[in-house]
Amino acid sequence: MLRLALHWQILIATIAGAVVGVALNRWAGEYAVQFEPPGTHLRLAIHDSTNRIEIDVLDRRTGETRHLVVDPTSPEAFPTLGDLAATEPEIYKWFRRRGRSLARRVGDASHALGGLFLRMLKMVSVPLIIASLMSGITGLGHARRLGSLFGRTAVYYASTSLLAIVTGLMLVNLIRPGLGKALAAVADGKLPESAGLGEVLFQQLEAMIPSNPLAAVAQGQFLSIISFTLLFGIFTLLVGGRTAEIIRDVFQAIFEVMMRMTMAIIRVAPFGVLMLMLSATATLGLRVFGPLSWYFLTVLCALAIHAVFTLPLILRFVAHRSPWQFAHAMSPALLTAFSSASSNATLPLTLSCAEKRAGISNRVSSFVLPLGATINMDGTALYEAVAVLFIAQVHFGASLPFSQQIIVAITALLASVGAAGIPHAGLVMMAIILQAVGLPLEMQGIILAVDRVLDMCRTSVNVWSDSCGCAVVARLETSRAAHAPLPTRATTDDAFP
Repeated sequence: MLRLALHWQILIATIAGAVVGVALNRWAGEYAVQFEPPGTHLRLAIHDSTNRIEIDVLDRRTGETRHLVVDPTSPEAFPTLGDLAATEPEIYKWFRRRGRSLARRVGDASHALGGLFLRMLKMVSVPLIIASLMSGITGLGHARRLGSLFGRTAVYYASTSLLAIVTGLMLVNLIRPGLGKALAAVADGKLPESAGLGEVLFQQLEAMIPSNPLAAVAQGQFLSIISFTLLFGIFTLLVGGRTAEIIRDVFQAIFEVMMRMTMAIIRVAPFGVLMLMLSATATLGLRVFGPLSWYFLTVLCALAIHAVFTLPLILRFVAHRSPWQFAHAMSPALLTAFSSASSNATLPLTLSCAEKRAGISNRVSSFVLPLGATINMDGTALYEAVAVLFIAQVHFGASLPFSQQIIVAITALLASVGAAGIPHAGLVMMAIILQAVGLPLEMQGIILAVDRVLDMCRTSVNVWSDSCGCAVVARLETSRAAHAPLPTRATTDDAFP
């Protein structure tokens, strides 16, 4: 029997999940029921349809009636089912038991199954990051080599994020999706306020100095884990000698075991992607994109330009690699990033593809990719800039002046560094940019309806940028090594014997 390559399996699973999910949403997305929950004095009338749930509650003792609505595009509704569960737990319980449409039941079940796949990826993420970073750093042999590696990586991340933001600003000013659209009435006022930019950046600095490294590992605090691991690796190189050799061999052995475990988990990636795509399309469908189509199109076009033109040009002329061949090598990671909307969850697969399929050395990939999954968010930075300018156009009826757009660009660049590699992290950081230009936080609610799909797209761009950065840094490191003079001696301060 013909065995398809992994990237083809994932692609087929993605398309199949989307087609089945849209069909379910179209033909099995509506459901209406009336019933009296036993043991209560209530009578419920539930109408579950695409992106909108209406629940009429009659208290038979008092005759009081309430009309509850779950709709992310309505100012008088609960934005999510989670908000309904927190506010009306009893009603939510009976909705889950009796009130869901077939499409929603299938979507919820597939979401739970896809969540198992994500849990397996997250299970290996922390030990894989620690082992890969340590094996990569200790494999350098010289502490001074780490400085050049970090410098090139940081310059690449800052440059591509800035290029992504500029692309987004150009597109949003050209298309102007928020002008002439009657969307201000759907602003939602339930989002919590966020801290200021300075406070958030200081929090990120604090996160880089964990008070308890073991607690950071247990809680999955990636910035703390990476910073402590980098420090541990640097001082391992500085100690040198037999101690450094032992630590290097231990973490290299752990890394090999974790990579073997990761590869076993990756074999079920097509099933996980199928379930995640089925969940997203069965519950969201396509009709939700109507009112926000121009905004949706603007973000997609900007992401496409950055992913299809900007990054491949860098890949071709700086890394001297074929963009098409490199994209083919990284396709399993890119498709998994799209379906999971989490760069952290995709990291094990990204590492595997970079080393096994793209031929990048472990010394580079184990340093660049974990760091990129934490601080390099090209797609998120672009999305935040476009979203804030779109909200400003809706709110003010005009585009922001150039000086304000500069503030948006700088703030989006800084805020994207602090964005976690998890679904919807960009929404949290966006509140900082809204505050920076004086926009009300509640206006963020108008884009919630399409955020999930855009989150999937921008996460793929984030991972694609990390992957291209890995190739660029590998090329630059190779060129530097080729032109470097041969070392005359090694000391125990900066090298292994």
